[in-house]
Amino acid sequence: MDIGGRRVSRGMLPLLAFHTVREYYRLERKPPVTAGLLAANTLIYLRPAFLESILPNINEVWFNAYLILKHRDLKRLLLSPFYHMNETHLVYNMLSLLWKGIQLETSMGSVEFASMVAALLTMSQGITLLLSKSLLKLFEYEKAYYSEYAVGFSGVLFGMKVVLNAQTDDYTSVHGIIVPSRHAAWVELILIQLFVPGVSFLGHLGGILAGIVYLHLKRSYSGPNPLRSVVRSISSVFRWPLRRYFGRGQRNNMTRVWRCPGCTFDNSDMLSVCEMCGTGIDGSDLSSNLQNGLLSQDELRRRRVERFSTSR
Repeated sequence: MDIGGRRVSRGMLPLLAFHTVREYYRLERKPPVTAGLLAANTLIYLRPAFLESILPNINEVWFNAYLILKHRDLKRLLLSPFYHMNETHLVYNMLSLLWKGIQLETSMGSVEFASMVAALLTMSQGITLLLSKSLLKLFEYEKAYYSEYAVGFSGVLFGMKVVLNAQTDDYTSVHGIIVPSRHAAWVELILIQLFVPGVSFLGHLGGILAGIVYLHLKRSYSGPNPLRSVVRSISSVFRWPLRRYFGRGQRNNMTRVWRCPGCTFDNSDMLSVCEMCGTGIDGSDLSSNLQNGLLSQDELRRRRVERFSTSR
């Protein structure tokens, strides 16, 4: 329902909120990236007053291969996954994101998960665009794919399903059909296309292919993930003022920590060296500092006392 240009829930969003709160309540570690994606998609759909002047209208962000290539419109390429046509479309995608996101983010960590989502989003959109253009050139399927309009997060979700099921030999149920988990995305692609009218076949196919490409690149590339470094840098910018504002006593609740073997200071998992005494995370620098006289036993005791006195 639209009121004054903004949407009001017709009852399904409270169901989404209930499932989200219930799932997060039972988790010891709350996955922040999944929560952020859920919030972003929901806020974009509801378009509250404070975001009305910032958010583009859905007509400006529809994924349309013709308009993207003609106007070089990156806005349509990157923002269309975060827009949804109606409440049913949004809730179905967000429940799928909740289930997949919790499992993936819990297993791989928030930074790695965020970099994976960014990679899947850009690759799925790019592959869909490439498929649309290729079908036009090869078979002149202009009306079917090149000029179609699509929005929604489902392309990324198909990519996440491929990644989630890649390492398992179990079986799963796809709309009542028992299939090997690693083939579940392909079966769901076909079933949705057969029984759900108006869905974007190329968008879903692009997501599956993006998941396959992501896994291939991850297995063949042994160096550091450049996207992970970018995400880690961005998260550190936002985490620093929060850590300063809430104080050291709240640090365990905000991020994973490791305790320094030298001074027992609790450091963020983003640091490999203790910010209190300079000892490495594996304790390697502690023995060398003591042997070289760089850190005396008295100085070490003093730093420990200082750490406990300031943390109370």
